[in-house]
Amino acid sequence: MPKPINVVAIAASTFTPSRTLVLTQAILAELDNQLPITSHLIEFGSIARQVGGALSRSELSDDIEQQLQRIENADLLLVATPVYRGTYPGQFKHLFDLIDMNALIDTPVLLAATGGSERHALVIDHQLRPLFSFFQALTLPIGVYASEADFSNYQITSEPLQARIQLAVERAVPLFAARPSALLKTA
Repeated sequence: MPKPINVVAIAASTFTPSRTLVLTQAILAELDNQLPITSHLIEFGSIARQVGGALSRSELSDDIEQQLQRIENADLLLVATPVYRGTYPGQFKHLFDLIDMNALIDTPVLLAATGGSERHALVIDHQLRPLFSFFQALTLPIGVYASEADFSNYQITSEPLQARIQLAVERAVPLFAARPSALLKTA
């Protein structure tokens, strides 16, 4: 039996309830439908204050250090962020300031974002891809963007969004099917 893919998902919203969390959970569910995975979900709101107060990694608690190590050891990262004023939140960026700059080399990253309107949809290509390019990660070709109009009472109600989630995951599957052992990190 093949080793399950270690998926680490980060829902970067600091608010509850959160459309970003709902989107993250929907993508994780679709990944689970199409690939053999184990997943770990980091709800950023639960660690944001500690991360934001640390100037270096040595100042973090053991629990936060474990979360960073999970990110660094993922076979696949799912990163979903809300968009505020045209970009991701500064605390979310600070989380990645604390990640070892060589830890994500060749790690596939599925990018997702939520915003108030469609005018923020380019955040995936203009903000998130460059961030993960710095880390030499492999950003997957299809990102998932959702606006407020795609949700009702914090549930996805948009069929085009559901189709986009499915397509993004379908495009990720061959990456793991073609060479699973080469992509799976050994801990």
